[in-house]
Amino acid sequence: MSLAKPWRDLDRSTVGSAPDRYALYELGDADGDTVGFGAGVLRDELKEALAYGDAAKVRWELADSLDHAERLLAEHTDG
Repeated sequence: MSLAKPWRDLDRSTVGSAPDRYALYELGDADGDTVGFGAGVLRDELKEALAYGDAAKVRWELADSLDHAERLLAEHTDG
């Protein structure tokens, strides 16, 4: 299930402005179709996603801890 947040372009500007906090994130292609989900420290995860170039867009939901981010991930991928 997709996050109910607006897409942002996955570029250096977005990565640089992303919070350095745990989060659930969703990656999308240029058309806004989901290509994957992940959980972790958002800025670090987005740096890696940008380097691999498999996604064009991103949206996220901040979490209080890694455990919280992983619970959010489970809710969005198991449902």
